[in-house]
Amino acid sequence: MTARNRDAEQGSAPAEPDRRGWLARRLFPDGSMPDPRFSLANERTFLSWIRTSLALLAGGIAVEAFGVVEDPYRKGVAILLLLLGMLISGGAFMRWIGVERAMRHQKPLPLPLIAPVLGIGAAMGALVVIVVIASS
Repeated sequence: MTARNRDAEQGSAPAEPDRRGWLARRLFPDGSMPDPRFSLANERTFLSWIRTSLALLAGGIAVEAFGVVEDPYRKGVAILLLLLGMLISGGAFMRWIGVERAMRHQKPLPLPLIAPVLGIGAAMGALVVIVVIASS
């Protein structure tokens, strides 16, 4: 007796094949599909973090290329902005995955660990700018 016949006899519907792409099956192997509105909101949040990351990367490049900050501090500020942009970008992806998995398993959403990274990084950047302005 095939599985389909057995399911029909027991009154349950046969399992539908997983038609998602290989990457979706790999990243999200189990759990139930969340409401598409929540998945799309998660994606918009991810894109907002990526936009912030790109702005930090562009800022780091601008500081180094255009000499916006005086020489002893320029490399440090540029590297700080570039590292912060890199961390935010990687953190955005990890957050997107974590939120999507939590929604699929009806679990609480994970804490946004990239928010403190951005906050502390911005505070450090502001401190450097204050030191540069005070020393001028």
